[in-house]
Amino acid sequence: MKTKKEKVFRFSFFLVAFLALATIGEAQRRGGFRGGFSVRPAVPEDFDGSWQFCRVAFRGNRAGDGGGWSVDYPRADINMSIRLSELTKTTVGFAGDQDPKHVVIQLTDPTLFQCPFIMMTEVGAAYLSDADAEALRTYLLKGGFLWADDFWGEYAWEVWAEQIDKALPRAQFPPKDLPKDHPLFRTIFETGGVPQIASIGFWLGSGGGTSERYQDSAEPHARAIFDPQGRMMVLMTHNTDIGDSWEEEASNPQYFYEFSTKGYAFGINAIVYSMTH
Repeated sequence: MKTKKEKVFRFSFFLVAFLALATIGEAQRRGGFRGGFSVRPAVPEDFDGSWQFCRVAFRGNRAGDGGGWSVDYPRADINMSIRLSELTKTTVGFAGDQDPKHVVIQLTDPTLFQCPFIMMTEVGAAYLSDADAEALRTYLLKGGFLWADDFWGEYAWEVWAEQIDKALPRAQFPPKDLPKDHPLFRTIFETGGVPQIASIGFWLGSGGGTSERYQDSAEPHARAIFDPQGRMMVLMTHNTDIGDSWEEEASNPQYFYEFSTKGYAFGINAIVYSMTH
């Protein structure tokens, strides 16, 4: 009889092998997912009841720290959608072969409520207006789920904390660090917590470093905000860039083996958790 550790190892090995083979094929067919893009806000006709990656386009914060909303777009959205469809039984929406129906929304768009899952990246640079905050609060309290990723250091955390506080005041909805035994970390894959993943540019330029703000971002955090019934509404991955591990899966073999497999394991856990809790 196999131990739990042996089962986890076998499943992790399967993930690495599967993604390696799939990534090679995709890179050959799609040129590594590179190319330009244009952005059209989602309309109701874009939704058909299947799971779709919904990315939030937000206004920049003059006092913020980080890039804009489109960091990692669209390859991260495309790649994660494909891997979710391949590694789980989730019904992911496709417009054609290997062409996932991912969308971009603004928080004040009515289409927000078509998305059970939304993602924001580089949230240390985000600004939420009163209207944005009100819409986000309504969405989350009605059952929606937000994942905020890719912001580094204490200043970026404070900027984001001030913005999300507009929608979910911390006195009522305090952010909490997820304990290592939280179910999210073992929804499908055993991750043991949140991995620290650097952008591929920082990783290459630093000779293999993972903390983009050095001592100020040495420890990655997975924090969450819960509703009064204990349901997770917001997941915040701080001092890590999970999205880049999806975007750059075909860019560098070493980066793929070191980070993309961890990023997909954590990301699939988070998405499946959001749909089942």
